[in-house]
Amino acid sequence: MTAHGTISAEEAVAHIRSGDTVMVGGFGLVGAPLTLIDALAEHSDATELTIVSNNIGEPGKGLGKLLRQGRIRRGISSFFTSNPEAVAAVNAGELQATLLPQGTFAEAIRAGGAGLGGFFTPVGAGTLLAEGKEERLLDGVPHILEQPLRADVALVYAARADALGNLWYRHTARNFNPLMATAAALTIAEAGEIVPVGELEPESIATPHLYVDHLVARV
Repeated sequence: MTAHGTISAEEAVAHIRSGDTVMVGGFGLVGAPLTLIDALAEHSDATELTIVSNNIGEPGKGLGKLLRQGRIRRGISSFFTSNPEAVAAVNAGELQATLLPQGTFAEAIRAGGAGLGGFFTPVGAGTLLAEGKEERLLDGVPHILEQPLRADVALVYAARADALGNLWYRHTARNFNPLMATAAALTIAEAGEIVPVGELEPESIATPHLYVDHLVARV
């Protein structure tokens, strides 16, 4: 379904269940859907979550709130080190960590949204990141097979949306949000501003409304 009007952040996060895989946009806190994350921390009891996000927030901020609550079972990320508490949780065995190089991370999400079965990359070949993965020699260069990433729910942030759910992102706050919007069974978009249909330049729309199931206004 496509977005028609808005729902509250509390209503939106009610769609997230224990054990779900949740993609969360943002690079650090930039472009992160902070209203939705706060609602998930404050109004949901979903636990054992697998979080697919470039970072696990910062100490006590963004996804760092969920980490402090012990609600994240596994993180699939590029930069755990942006949150020292996430590093400590991994070292204590409280958080399972899957580390992906950032380009591989982005491409795995894109592949998930595109319905691909995986892709070969030379990045990580011959390192610990290659353990357990199929290896193949392509043009004389070792490559490893990476699996696509998909999620039950994606939480994304856009600076501006129209009432249908078409999304416009501002500069680097775009980051992983458009990719994640395509790679989940349910996409919830948080928007800094919601405008009437027709006010967004068609060429500026990075995520068409067909990918957006629910729209939430940032507070």
